[in-house]
Amino acid sequence: MELLHRRCCGLDVHKETVVACLRLVADGKVTTEVRTFQTTTADLLRLSEWLAANGCTHVAMEATGIYWKPVWHILDDGEFELVLANAAHVKNVPGRKTDVNDAMWLAELLAHGLIRASFVPDAQTQEMRNLLRTRKQLVREQSSHVLRVQKTLEDANIKLDSVLSDVMGKSGRAMIEALIAGETNPAKLANLADRRVKASPEELREALRGRTTKHHRFLLRLHLNQIDALDAAMATVDAQVEANLAPFRTAVELIMSIPGIKNLSAHAIVAEIGIDMSRFPSAPHLISWACICPRNDVSAGKRRSNRQRKGATWLKTTLVQCALAAAKKKGSYLQAQFHRIKARRGPKKAIMAVVASILTAIYHMLKDGTMYRDLGCDHFNRRSTDQQKKRLVKRLADLGYTVELKPLAA
Repeated sequence: MELLHRRCCGLDVHKETVVACLRLVADGKVTTEVRTFQTTTADLLRLSEWLAANGCTHVAMEATGIYWKPVWHILDDGEFELVLANAAHVKNVPGRKTDVNDAMWLAELLAHGLIRASFVPDAQTQEMRNLLRTRKQLVREQSSHVLRVQKTLEDANIKLDSVLSDVMGKSGRAMIEALIAGETNPAKLANLADRRVKASPEELREALRGRTTKHHRFLLRLHLNQIDALDAAMATVDAQVEANLAPFRTAVELIMSIPGIKNLSAHAIVAEIGIDMSRFPSAPHLISWACICPRNDVSAGKRRSNRQRKGATWLKTTLVQCALAAAKKKGSYLQAQFHRIKARRGPKKAIMAVVASILTAIYHMLKDGTMYRDLGCDHFNRRSTDQQKKRLVKRLADLGYTVELKPLAA
């Protein structure tokens, strides 16, 4: 195999240790030296100095949980070209699994250019990504506490979620606070409902007629305090995101011009893919990295699976939510695409096709600095007039009609 890097190193990273294999080629002779370092800052600096003293130019490591990040940050300050490898792509031959062998295997693959580097964003994008991922986790925690509130209410036979669309809305929160304060009269509790609540006063009174005990009140107060604390935490994260938004503001404004994408979703998308599209050779490369395209799994001329690969869960979930909203935008290209594919392939494949279209548009918008331009709901009709004509004739034939087509007189 062709030798690409004469002085490189492979790192097997763990929580407490890093096994480094330095691979040097001189006069056609290959020499390797293996050393083990602690993951303390002082020892990682010694690792950087050792590599620099030996003229190492390229360093490869596996993406092992969170443990690779401090190693990356310290080595990134040096003159090395760092490569982050997907562990599934560089798996060694079974039965030869040791830390030293792993480091030597990485060095060997790196020397011959056989490692496909993973995407590691710049420091500003990483900070934004951490903030928005933390915010999403806070939202999930808050949702779990809301479910626990509903469970506690059900245990007290309070059917609040049957008459209110949002238990933690203005009306629901007022009723729960009154229950905690000791109010048990269903009529008084029902009077706390906002005038916009669709349920009738009789339905509200029956739903609020239960057996609330001291234990239920304690649990409800506990969960409401947690929900309020998470609200405050999310507000703090939002303020920090806004303070760090300056480098990404233009990109966020561009992405928000796409139907279905609002402020928070645009922030999350930019944090996941960054604003520099030059790292992706084309839009299909970005779609493949986001694990949105079908899997390529063919053997003996037979397709074994076309299920999407698992990965990029933070980005994929956000894009799916945006696609669901975009599919409801009347008179838009994305809605027309969704209904066109849904008729043939079903809603799941249709929504993922809309996701791919959104990500393709984002790629070109960020690359060219242009706003979104909707192709219109009649795009497919204008593009395929003959196909539409044949389809309509076939539909009439299925209904038992014979159709003769004649062009209109000019």
